[in-house]
Amino acid sequence: MKSSTLSLVAVLLGAAVAASFFAARTAPVRSEAKRADRRSSAATTSPSAATTPLTVDAAIKELDLIRPSRPKAAHDFTLKTLNGKTFRLAEQRGNVVLVNFWATWCPPCREEMPAMERLHRAHKERGFVMVAVSVDADPAAVAPFVKEHKLTFTIALDPKMEAANAYGVRALPSSFVIDRRGTMAAFALGPRAWDNRAAHALIEGLAR
Repeated sequence: MKSSTLSLVAVLLGAAVAASFFAARTAPVRSEAKRADRRSSAATTSPSAATTPLTVDAAIKELDLIRPSRPKAAHDFTLKTLNGKTFRLAEQRGNVVLVNFWATWCPPCREEMPAMERLHRAHKERGFVMVAVSVDADPAAVAPFVKEHKLTFTIALDPKMEAANAYGVRALPSSFVIDRRGTMAAFALGPRAWDNRAAHALIEGLAR
């Protein structure tokens, strides 16, 4: 079995390869995102769901996230950010952190960004930190994208994929939810509706 590094490097060989890679995955990934939206919508419109807060476990299940088989500390990393500062994960202890690996040429990544922005704005003053780690080989492509989409959460740059490889990233987007103790709570392969009821419940539950 090829290593995660080789798998992702193969995806990043060029725009044409990237387009082919995600063309094969966009349809099923989007289908899953739509199913998640339908599940969330059904829960929201149900009288009992509207009055009963979701637990963290229920939110993870509704978002179709994956729980680690055993408690595991999230791998620390330090990266430069788009605004020239430094982001270190270990310094975020005490906050719930969503680490999202993405690229500007990745259609499913672009698809979930607006929902990520809404989640960030809803919880940024409540012990929640969102960092989107770009694996674009050319960091110059990132700033215009961020400006166009009016993204206000932290954008970190990982052109050599050091953090991505440490997290075993094999597909984009990949997201990792880390609790206040720095422990991996759950992760997602592919986009999610990060602004639905389950996503808000997950962040609120982990922040308590």
